[in-house]
Amino acid sequence: MNAPTLAIERLATRLDTVQGEVRAVDGVDLELRRGECVALVGESGCGKSMTALSVLRLLPETGRIAEGRVLLEGTDLLALPEAAMRAVRGRRIAMIFQEPSAALNPVLAVGRQILEVIRRHTPLRGRAARARALELLAQVGVPDPARRMDEFPFQLSGGLKQRVMIAAALAAEPEVLLADEPTTALDVTIQAQILELLARLQAERGLAVMLVTHDLGIVAQMAQRVAVMYAGQIVEAASREQFLRAPQHPYSRKLFDALPGAEKRAAALAVIPGQVPPLTGEFRGCRFAERCDEAIERCRWVAPRMVALADGHLVRCLVREEKGPAAAVGEPTLLEARGEPQAAASAPLLEVRDLKVHFPIRRGVLRRTVGWVRAVDGISLDIRAGRTLALVGESGCGKTTAGKAILRLLPLSGGTVRFDGADLATLGRERLRRLRRAMQIVFQDPYGSLNPRLRVGDILAEGMRALGVGASDAERERRIAALLEQVGLPAEAAARYPHEFSGGQRQRIAIARALAVEPRLVVCDEPTSALDVSVQAQILNLLRELQARLGLAYLFITHNIAVVEYLAHEVAVMYLGRIVEQGSAEEVLGAPKHPYTEALLAAVPRIAGRRERVRLAGELPSPVDPPVGCHFHPRCPQARAECRERWPAPVRLSPTRTVNCVLYRSSAASNI
Repeated sequence: MNAPTLAIERLATRLDTVQGEVRAVDGVDLELRRGECVALVGESGCGKSMTALSVLRLLPETGRIAEGRVLLEGTDLLALPEAAMRAVRGRRIAMIFQEPSAALNPVLAVGRQILEVIRRHTPLRGRAARARALELLAQVGVPDPARRMDEFPFQLSGGLKQRVMIAAALAAEPEVLLADEPTTALDVTIQAQILELLARLQAERGLAVMLVTHDLGIVAQMAQRVAVMYAGQIVEAASREQFLRAPQHPYSRKLFDALPGAEKRAAALAVIPGQVPPLTGEFRGCRFAERCDEAIERCRWVAPRMVALADGHLVRCLVREEKGPAAAVGEPTLLEARGEPQAAASAPLLEVRDLKVHFPIRRGVLRRTVGWVRAVDGISLDIRAGRTLALVGESGCGKTTAGKAILRLLPLSGGTVRFDGADLATLGRERLRRLRRAMQIVFQDPYGSLNPRLRVGDILAEGMRALGVGASDAERERRIAALLEQVGLPAEAAARYPHEFSGGQRQRIAIARALAVEPRLVVCDEPTSALDVSVQAQILNLLRELQARLGLAYLFITHNIAVVEYLAHEVAVMYLGRIVEQGSAEEVLGAPKHPYTEALLAAVPRIAGRRERVRLAGELPSPVDPPVGCHFHPRCPQARAECRERWPAPVRLSPTRTVNCVLYRSSAASNI
């Protein structure tokens, strides 16, 4: 085996906080070889990102490296003076950060930011440097690089900003690339393009890549080796095949069990109880023991060492030492269509017909309207009590706008929204206010949507008072205690502030706030997108349990297809303000018909059962000037001449399924 390009030995990083010294990274050993991708996996707070930052010595002011070595082809980076280290950063080791908007300078054109790297680390200057920057932008798939060179980060989409950051990282042809959650904020179609780009560049340039991620589907697609981190330590290390077939550490197996998917629809997801322990003190035994179902008595007072099982599979676990290797895990499967289920007999609770939300574009001193942003451009859907409709699509397609407009949180430009027979579009303020109790929303960011100045009890009581729920403050207090218990929080949580809770707990509070006024319909806007897989499982279990007990209807807005497979009864696929396909979850996810749905599902990185990739050209067009005809035709691999002329009428493929595509017009399918 060739010598490692980068070797991390016994790395220990400490952070000084008011709570004490945090052992963020505590004795990590890891090797990266040329042309190899090693995935670093684990929950938030386990030390993944801090490990990557420690390699480059980019620690916060309160951080320091207490011990260990970081060897780059034999040179210890931790022993270099800062001047020498600056020559390593960007030149020999580059990093792609999780959030491109924060990593790119907002007041500098993106081309200038790439040129800075080229001038700092290469002899190129003037036209030669600019030509190199244009070449890099073209290599990473940025369209029209000459124009994009002079644009600023705010003028670029999330996918383009991520590509610019990759171009800057590769400008000096580094030997090692550290990629910290490089696709977390991206849609699955853009994520697929970025991952494909990284894999190609890795193969062409022989890059050694450390990929920080919590997505096991990305691990399956990208990594050659996997290292699992927990509470500052690596607890398992193996080849990709070994890890995906038979993870050995109980924590790794719990991560697999917590993944949502079609095969788990019949039961609650497995959850990891408790939280990652605080890293401010010494550990006596196994750090996972308090959350582990397999823990034995020794686990609580003996610290496990890393031991080798068969074929070099390493695990830090006393149970595996005593009982030997664990069995293989079951393979996740793709959702299969189960025939053509009949539509539910009950009348819809929510009926949306031809909903439009257009925002005016105003310019000039007189603020005249010069155009319109067609955010939602004529969608229709039904949701029945006790059912979940998932609204999926890329960012910018209008999903969140549609959800807010349905609740009349945004003005409607056209169409009707009927809730339990009442037309919300024509209701006066007082009648609409009385209906607010029946319709609530859970926002994507619980921290941003909860008032940081109010205690949790006051947050929950605020809506109850406004909508007349509860006859007195005493009764509302009793209901608040019951609500907190209902969402899995102790009654004493009512006296605490939002910042005192974890992300998953804050999301539970947001759900409790929505339930406080006894709604019948809840719009869930990406409620699990910012959560670890273990916390996500808790929230999904809670939503399912509440729906079964209370008969709630959910409009679930998301781009996470695995969550849709697990939770949704029906699916509507949205593209640039319009729905292109809808039907039961089994029909749409098991056998997609619209070319956009096919591409969307094929782009999802999966542990097993991967669909053939359908590559989309370009990016989502602007809703200010949508393409004439079918909005998808500029990116569609099956587009015809008529697709450029008019929007295709919906075609009914079954009693519960429609698709807007000329490919399915036939005598067997009737227009509706």
